Amino acid sequence: MRQTGSMETPDPGAPTLQIGAVAERTELSIRTLRHYDDVGLVRPSGRSVGGFRLYTQSDVERLLLIRRMKPLGYTLEEMADVLRAADAHRAEPSEQTAEALAEYLRNATARRDDLVRQVARADEFIELLRAAGAAPSPTWRPGISIDPEK
Repeated sequence: MRQTGSMETPDPGAPTLQIGAVAERTELSIRTLRHYDDVGLVRPSGRSVGGFRLYTQSDVERLLLIRRMKPLGYTLEEMADVLRAADAHRAEPSEQTAEALAEYLRNATARRDDLVRQVARADEFIELLRAAGAAPSPTWRPGISIDPEK
C-alpha cells in the first residue's frame, strides 16, 4: 500500500492534535489510528519532540472520510485508492481523475443500496419476532418476580 500522508513537520502555525484527541474526534480507536499509520493509509503530519503523533485538520478530514467508507465494506487498499484519486483530482483535475471519482461514486452508491436492502430485511425479521411474541412483557425484569405470592 502506498503512503497517502507525509511525515513532514506540520506548519508551525497550524494547530495539531495528538492521537487521543484525534481518536475522540473521529470515533476511531487509537489502535486503528496506529494501524492506519503503520500500513501507510493515513500518516500523521508530524511528531512531537517526544515522538507523539501529531495530526492536522487535514489528517482528521482524511480519517473522517475513511470512517465513512468503513460501513460500505471498503478494504484498506480500496480506501487508499479512493484517497489517491481524490488527491490527484484536487491537485490536477482532469477527465481521467473525474471519471475515476465517478466510478467510486457508482460503487459506493451500489454498496449503500445493498446495505439499505439488508436493513430492510433485518427490520422485517424484527417485526416477525415481535409478532411471534418475542417482545418481553413491560413488567418483566431479569431476576425480579412479579408474582404477589412470592
